[in-house]
Amino acid sequence: MKTMVFSDGFEGHVLRSLARIKKRERGERLRAERIITFADPLHMLECLTAQRIRLCQVVRTKRLSISALAEELGRNRGSVTRDVNKLKKYGLLRLREEANPGHGVVQIVEPIAKKFELRTEV
Repeated sequence: MKTMVFSDGFEGHVLRSLARIKKRERGERLRAERIITFADPLHMLECLTAQRIRLCQVVRTKRLSISALAEELGRNRGSVTRDVNKLKKYGLLRLREEANPGHGVVQIVEPIAKKFELRTEV
């Protein structure tokens, strides 16, 4: 499933929804997709910092625990945890629990989609 991120607010959301409705009325199949819309490009930039984008790039190539991800990125575990939680809140990442033999359960960070598209429409 593809995830697209827009910063065109409610108006853009309405236009995309109307386009999807027209496709359905014509009998076209719609591909499954996840769309995240920010009300303002500044909100998008606040969420998608350089470090968070780097984090997403690493997670796309390998599924890691938060501790292993922090080590891979050369960052503080607390900072990575905050970034993962912020990206999870916006629907860009998810956490999956996995058994860690002899140590209980570990949370593995995974991307929601294989491909992300960032678009700003003016």
